[in-house]
Formats: sequence, structure tokens, C-alpha cells
Amino acid sequence: MYRNDTIYFPPTEARNVLVPVTSGCPHNMCTFCTMYKETPYKPVALTDIEYELKNVDPQSDKVFLVGADPLCVGYDRMISILNLIKKYLPHCARITAYCSVRTVAKYTLEQLKDLCARGITALYIGFESGDDEVLKKARKGHTVAMAIEQAEKLAEAGILFSTVVMYGLAGKGKGVENAIKTAEMVNKFKTYKVVTMNLTVFEGSEIADMIRRGEFVEADGAEKRLEIRTLLEHLDLKQPTMFDTRHATNPIKIVGTLPRDKEMLLEKIK
Repeated sequence: MYRNDTIYFPPTEARNVLVPVTSGCPHNMCTFCTMYKETPYKPVALTDIEYELKNVDPQSDKVFLVGADPLCVGYDRMISILNLIKKYLPHCARITAYCSVRTVAKYTLEQLKDLCARGITALYIGFESGDDEVLKKARKGHTVAMAIEQAEKLAEAGILFSTVVMYGLAGKGKGVENAIKTAEMVNKFKTYKVVTMNLTVFEGSEIADMIRRGEFVEADGAEKRLEIRTLLEHLDLKQPTMFDTRHATNPIKIVGTLPRDKEMLLEKIK
């Protein structure tokens, strides 16, 4: 039941109306993730979504769609949900959500443009890495080429998105290579924010089992620090883009706008 679910959302969305859309994760295969491991995937009933919307301040102007990948419910159902938001929150001007590359791929450009026109203005997407081998081992379910294609489609549709990448995911001795490939990927599309996360091994995750079996060796703190620096060094973004390492998993907390603040940020990762 969605009312018993742990709710996950970016800190920047904490003050917004949280509207439940899905319970569990439709993919639930990423080796590093335990967030939805014991929660079966199920869309929240439209009647339950309507009930939640009836009980929030009708003057609210920002909504975060709760779920691992809310847009996975499909275009038609998303239109129904957006219509409910419009009905009960007529002043809502900004709707955001977590999303996956896989799910964006299921939408046409015209459908994404329509969602944007109806209020979906920004998404948080786990790209994780620009290395296909790393993505395959992490069971992300997408390739680098697919990620670039869907990022370009979102940009054309007018939907902003945060590019979330995870350092340490390649394992010991592979951080620099992963950082360079990830930067090369990000350099190929327009994103309004690059967010870094530190691979954190949780008990119960597949990657924890891989470590026990000797199939994965974690990078140490020094290598992870070098990976962040290398990523930043190789990012060559022409448009103003926020670079943010303030996620709770990060030992280094810095934020700035690229390319303007690049040297300042690098000074903090020596």
C-alpha cells in the first residue's frame, strides 16, 4: 500500500506537494540500489491520487510526483494525473519527478512536448555513467547512446533535467576512465544540472553480494576524489550548467555553475 511506502525525493522538492504516483520500482534491478527491493511495483490508483490532491492547499504551485519512475505509467495515465493536478491545484506551474532513460525512450517527442505544456518542467534522471560496460554491470537497462538520444529528445521537448552520475560505480582502478567517459557523454547534450552521487554499498544490495564473491572491488576515498576531479576537468559545457556534489552520499560538498566556476570548484577538490 503506497501509504506505508518510504517516500524519496530530492531535498529541493521538500516544500512542494508530494503526489504519489507509483509504489515500488518497475525496473528494480540496479545492483547498487535497495530502496524498493522489498516493495512490489504498482501504480497508485487514480482515486487515491485524487484523494491526496483534495487534501492539500489549493493555492500550491509546485508538485513532485512520488515514485521511483512515475512517468513509467505511460502517456495516457500521465495525462489523467496531470488533469487531476490541474483540477485541484489550478495555480500549479511546476511539476517534477524522478525518471529513467528507459522511460523517456517510451515517449514520443510530441508526447513529451505535451507533458511539458501541461506542467512537467523538470526531471531527475539517473544516467550514472558514460561507460557501457559499467552500465551493463550495474544493470541500469540503458546504453550510453540511448542516454544521449533521450537527453537530446528531452531538450527538444523543453523539459529540463538533472543528470545524476555515480562515482565509484566502475570499481577500483577504473575511476579515471569512468570519469572521462562520463564527461564525454554529458558534453554531448544540454542539461541544467550535473549531480554527483557517491557509490554507497548497502547491505542487501546485489553489489554487496558481488563484493563478497570477489566480483567487485570498491574504490577507496582517494580514488573517488580523483574521479570527481577528473569528471569536472573533462566537462566542457558551453551553456551555464550547475555542478552539485551536495547529495548526502558525497564526502565533498561543493556547488557552482559551469563553465564560470570551474577553476574555483577544482580548487576545492585538491
